[in-house]
Amino acid sequence: MLRYRRDFLLGLGCVVLTTGIALAAPKILQYAVDDLTRGVTRAKLLEYGSLLLAIGLVGGVFRFFMRRLLTGASRHIEYDMRNDFFAHLEKLPLAYFQSHRTGDLMSRATNDLNAVRMMIGPAIMYSANTLLTFVVALSMMIAIDARLTLISLIPLPFVSISVKFFGSAIHRRFEQIQAQLSEVSAVAQEALSGVRVVRAYRQESAELERFRRSNQEYLLRNRRLIALQGFFFPSMSFFLGLGALVVLWLGSREVIRGRITLGEFVAFNSYLTMLSWPMIAFGWVTNMLQRGMASWKRMLEVLETEPSIGDAIQLRSSQSAPSQVFSGDSAISAFHPRAIRGAIEFRDLVFAFGDMPVLNHVSARIEAGQTAALVGVTGSGKSTLISLLARLHDPPPGSVFIDGIDVRDFPIAVLRGAIGFVPQEPFLFSDTLADNIAFGLDAIEGSGRPGGSGGSGGSASRDQKIQDAAAVARLDKDVADFPKGYDTMVGERGITLSGGQKQRTALARAIVIDPRILILDDSLSAVDTYTEEEILSRLRGVMRERTSIIVSHRISTVRDADVIFVLDQGRIVERGTHDDLVRANGLYAELHKKQLLEEELAAS
Repeated sequence: MLRYRRDFLLGLGCVVLTTGIALAAPKILQYAVDDLTRGVTRAKLLEYGSLLLAIGLVGGVFRFFMRRLLTGASRHIEYDMRNDFFAHLEKLPLAYFQSHRTGDLMSRATNDLNAVRMMIGPAIMYSANTLLTFVVALSMMIAIDARLTLISLIPLPFVSISVKFFGSAIHRRFEQIQAQLSEVSAVAQEALSGVRVVRAYRQESAELERFRRSNQEYLLRNRRLIALQGFFFPSMSFFLGLGALVVLWLGSREVIRGRITLGEFVAFNSYLTMLSWPMIAFGWVTNMLQRGMASWKRMLEVLETEPSIGDAIQLRSSQSAPSQVFSGDSAISAFHPRAIRGAIEFRDLVFAFGDMPVLNHVSARIEAGQTAALVGVTGSGKSTLISLLARLHDPPPGSVFIDGIDVRDFPIAVLRGAIGFVPQEPFLFSDTLADNIAFGLDAIEGSGRPGGSGGSGGSASRDQKIQDAAAVARLDKDVADFPKGYDTMVGERGITLSGGQKQRTALARAIVIDPRILILDDSLSAVDTYTEEEILSRLRGVMRERTSIIVSHRISTVRDADVIFVLDQGRIVERGTHDDLVRANGLYAELHKKQLLEEELAAS
């Protein structure tokens, strides 16, 4: 809010002027009534009518600027907060998203944020307006008749009690509504994201029913809030109406007795009417504040979650000299993706998800430029091991090293900028095929957005890199059959592509950034063996220039690796070349024989 203090101060100044002008109208009305009782003339009517019209026009101008400045500032704050909220989500580790539903986080970033904006903008505006109106109107009423003013205030304690009682109840019910709205968003998001599975298993009716139940609960919670508000506002109007009735009865008697003039009585009633609005608005503002605080509390649950994976403040002293780690006379800074050679080491690595152990005393070394393979049955810890290398999950200190430096000591941007990662389940954005392939390329070249032309090599260079990477991933033949080529829209999550095409697009995305370390996590599982062999032959030239790690359950994929690590129950149980491991007649040899038998059966 401090960023927009100028707008807030000017806006609050307009609130003062708007309220002051509005409160001058009853006073003019008082003089007009008293003057007109002594005689009505065209000049008097024109004079007082012009004054009231001028007050309305000038007040309208300041009211416009009041709303423009304060509501505009709240919109700017909403914009900043949404950016900050999303930026914070981007910093949170994978484990956070595994335990929090996407629909719930989306609800907090939209519905809850809007409620916070209402608390910051309109609630502040109306709070200032009602407080000023209440103080000035009450002062003017006391100046006219202090006794009558005190009588008119008798209902106010009941209004306060009503606000206190209903306000806390509204807060609780709105929290329940926002929580259920998150549930509705989550159900819808899951059903739409998994639309293929829903239709394949003919579960449309079941999903409709699940959404209906969630939506019904949302409706019921809203109706409970509406019922509460239905008592809240009429109760305040009732008490204020009683005060107005008493004032009308007693005030008319004061006029008859000559203690106050008819104009003063009209002005008093006008101020009393103005006083009733702050009481009603106070309840409305209280409702907005309760909603805003409930939503802000939900947003803080995310914003106050500290990212568990972050950049180290400083390197350990033993690793502080770049010359000890990086060879050659390169002028590139030690902390740059291009300066990384790619020597990888795991030292007695122990890792668990909560209470569930995944990796148990894993030690291995991969030299720079080597191609290593990880083999093992499902659940043996292969994917977890490589995710620790890129710090998608954070490894324990002193357990994972690149070029002799603990990965925790690298700036995150440098570490991940040096790694091309192809996950088991490729994710494609609802964009063109070219922009999906160039997703990481633009960040490295400095354009800042997919599809930009601000790279160092220009648009032509970018297009050539995309085509070269697609050729290595053997995607070029498929692209040739697409009507729009690389400008083909792939749809949400790449829904228009086959499983193999999605994997090859993800592979091209990793290759195009020319990483120092290339990681393929079972990334050819949806590709047929003939295409896989063709891709691997094209990849060999790419792999010779960098450190590569291939994770696969297919022996044919890893047999040419320089070193193969066999994992079982979180441990490395075998290591060596393909021929060495086959001769050892261990777990790897058993997997090899099984796959050879499957191939023979398939061929027959």
